[in-house]
Amino acid sequence: MPMDERKLAILRAIVQDYVETQEPVGSKSLVERHNLRVSSATVRNDMAVLEEEGYIHQPHTSAGRVPTDKGYRLFVDRLSQVKPLSIAERRAVHRFLDGALDLDDVVHRTVRLLAQLTRQVAVVQYPSLSRSRVRHLELIPLTGSRLMLVMITDTGRVEQRLVELPGQVGEDDVLAMRRFINEKLSGARLTETPVLIQTMLDEVALTLRPAMTSLSTVLLETLVEHREERIALAGTANLTRHALDFAGSLRPILEALEEEVILLKLLGEVDTSAALHIRIGDENEIAGLRATSVVSSGYGPAGDVVGGLGVLGPTRMDYPGTIAAVRAVARYVGEVLAQN
Repeated sequence: MPMDERKLAILRAIVQDYVETQEPVGSKSLVERHNLRVSSATVRNDMAVLEEEGYIHQPHTSAGRVPTDKGYRLFVDRLSQVKPLSIAERRAVHRFLDGALDLDDVVHRTVRLLAQLTRQVAVVQYPSLSRSRVRHLELIPLTGSRLMLVMITDTGRVEQRLVELPGQVGEDDVLAMRRFINEKLSGARLTETPVLIQTMLDEVALTLRPAMTSLSTVLLETLVEHREERIALAGTANLTRHALDFAGSLRPILEALEEEVILLKLLGEVDTSAALHIRIGDENEIAGLRATSVVSSGYGPAGDVVGGLGVLGPTRMDYPGTIAAVRAVARYVGEVLAQN
């Protein structure tokens, strides 16, 4: 085994043992627990090199070694395989998410599932309106001069708005406007709709133009200006299981998790990519979260990313298991959205 590979094997063993036991790892226990095929003296020498290079450190004079953020990063970057979900876990994911009734139910089931699978804090972003497409627009007459506009996106988001018309509009005209707006906007990304709405006004029949002008104003507010992003959170109590991993207090982490802007920032890198993102310790820009690691991924139907999900926990994290859970749940949520 080349020297570099041998040191990497030793680092891997240190990470695995420390994650499992939460105890500093010594050379003797490494030789006893792992098939390293070298002597304790060789392991000690390699550990000294790893410590000098900043991958491990000695928390106490007489203790073994524990990984640093740099050590965890190398471990993750050189991860050859992740721990697959068990058959029982895969069945639980399918059964739990298949029972969802609507988008809210999908999101809340997903965030609870992630927290249970990983025993960490789970965060799920609702499908973003800015990355969604129009599935259907419905116009419901309330009075002769008032309509209810209902927008349904391809990700299941539903938005409702009242439309005040400048005068009385008959049922046939309402049907004509509904048919017209669906022909023009159905399937379009919400970010593409402003130009399409302006084109609609130019093309609509003169008799419908006053009503369409009022409807277009509300459409713009609904499709473009409405940018509310929503977040679901679960498993905060799991932090108490790892209290010893967080020097001092859990308070900075709990305070950070109360801020929706921070939660959105945690998932910010998944805006356009379904690839996995892992931030470890000081790699987190938010000061209150620098004792944590975040594993996140984008999700969406047919690989079209519409939101993000992830978990947050101590840097002493089961990375192979957490990565597998986040990937599996993101993939299956995308399938659920595509089916519905």
